[in-house]
Amino acid sequence: MDNGPEFIALALRGFCHRRGIDTAYIDTAYIDPGKPWQNGFAESFHSRLRDEFMDGEVFSGVKEAQVRLEGWRRYFNEERLHSSLGYQTPVEFAASFLLLKEDLGQALAGALASLPVAGLPGDGKAALPPRGEAGGD
Repeated sequence: MDNGPEFIALALRGFCHRRGIDTAYIDTAYIDPGKPWQNGFAESFHSRLRDEFMDGEVFSGVKEAQVRLEGWRRYFNEERLHSSLGYQTPVEFAASFLLLKEDLGQALAGALASLPVAGLPGDGKAALPPRGEAGGD
């Protein structure tokens, strides 16, 4: 269960309680108030969004906020260096990952090609026993 917007978290907790859903025994995504470490990825992103974008902006309307946020999202995902990605942009990290994956695939194909393969006798077609002689009919 996700908390959803801030003010419905208690309503969701009450719903689970009334339905007999004991969150102690099932894996939920409920984040207790004041415990941001329970979802570190989202909390880290929200902190960056607040610090790098929202705290320095004043919007004249919803449309302006949407346009400016889209620009910041592109910057965050395509240009900004991320320490968790070895100080690469997400685009650079994805490209290096794909190159690594391709290199590993080629190395694996080369290694498999060099393995000996057991050949079939005669003309290369497997000899099947005549029907009824396989022993299980």
